[in-house]
This record gives sequence, C-alpha cells and structure tokens, in this order.
Amino acid sequence: MIKRRREKKFNAILLKVVDEALLTLGENAKSSLYFHLETKFSISKKDIPDRISDFSDALEQIFGLAARHLEILIMKCLNEKINCKYEWAGPKWLVPDLTFAKYVKLLELWCEDTEKTWELEVTLDAGEQQEQQTQ
Repeated sequence: MIKRRREKKFNAILLKVVDEALLTLGENAKSSLYFHLETKFSISKKDIPDRISDFSDALEQIFGLAARHLEILIMKCLNEKINCKYEWAGPKWLVPDLTFAKYVKLLELWCEDTEKTWELEVTLDAGEQQEQQTQ
C-alpha cells in the first residue's frame, strides 16, 4: 500500500517535470507534442511514467539528437523535485552509459524506500555497463 502511494507520488512528480520541460518549447509546442505522442505513438500523457522508454524513443523520432537536451532538462528538474543527490565518482573523461529511461527508473527505485540510504555505483567493465545498488 505504501509502495503504491510512493509510486503514484513519483509518477505525479515525473509528469509535472515532463510538463515543465516541454513548456520550455512554448505552450503551443507542448500541446502539439502531447497530441503527436497520443496520435502517432499511442502514448497518452498519463502513460508516460509507465512507458518511459517509449516516450524517450518518441522524443528521439520527433526531435532527433535534440531530444537529449529535453531528457537532460527532465532529469535535472526531477533531481530538484525529489531532492536526490547524485555525484559521478568516475573519471571526468569517462561518461557512464546511463540512458534516460534507466535514470528515471533508478530515481523511482530510490524514491520507493526513502528511509534507507541507497548508493548507486555505475562501472564500465570491458565495454559493458553494470549497475549495482548497495545498502
């Protein structure tokens, strides 16, 4: 029951953040984008949290590589809203292969149990990414 409430709260925050990020494009563009997501990709606004990978793919099909800028804006705003502290401990020249969808899922998991302290360790081993959560 508590987990379901936290999931609903996280989804509401995520939808608000997505809305704010899309609003940076302007009200008309935001409305058009939601319409396009629903008609071409069958993704309604309320379905975005459950279909985050599909949402990301749709943004990429619509905006191309510029979709990454929107995703980064969403991630930054989401961090601020849920007060999550994330720090990359790896070398500055090495960027982890952490996709938008994986990032949102990790934040959702972090929010599920806010009473425990979670550390996220992202390492690259022989070209493959490994994600580990430790308590």
